[in-house]
Amino acid sequence: MKIPARLRRLVGVGSRFLVVGALSTVIEIAVFNLFVFVWGWDPVLSKIVASLVALVNAYIGNREWTFRHRDRRGRVSELVLFLGVNLACTLLGAALVWLGVEALTAIVGHATGALALNIVNLISIVIVVLIRFMLYHKVVFRGAPAS
Repeated sequence: MKIPARLRRLVGVGSRFLVVGALSTVIEIAVFNLFVFVWGWDPVLSKIVASLVALVNAYIGNREWTFRHRDRRGRVSELVLFLGVNLACTLLGAALVWLGVEALTAIVGHATGALALNIVNLISIVIVVLIRFMLYHKVVFRGAPAS
């Protein structure tokens, strides 16, 4: 069975996106845990700051490796779109962490532990990654218009 060229390209881009995302996720989780469990920060604030720290790696990796074959519309325009998408995704991730913590607290009747908090954080990351890939692919690093 021959795989269509468009699907092969999408799998290649998706694979590179996941590698960049995996590294960004490791950075985000490490910073999140440092802020929450070493410095005693609030989980939602820690989620926001950790996401922003990982954002630097994500932009460079996606621009220079994942989507390097895409039309470059102009660095400023692309960066504004990238920051806008990531602001929305960061807020979504923080909201998901907040909802998860509130739900777990309501279920168990007390504050969540480290394992539960990290599970909530990972679930938020998975949801946001799917949305982020779609937005990067269709909006931020879009292909050249068909001629």
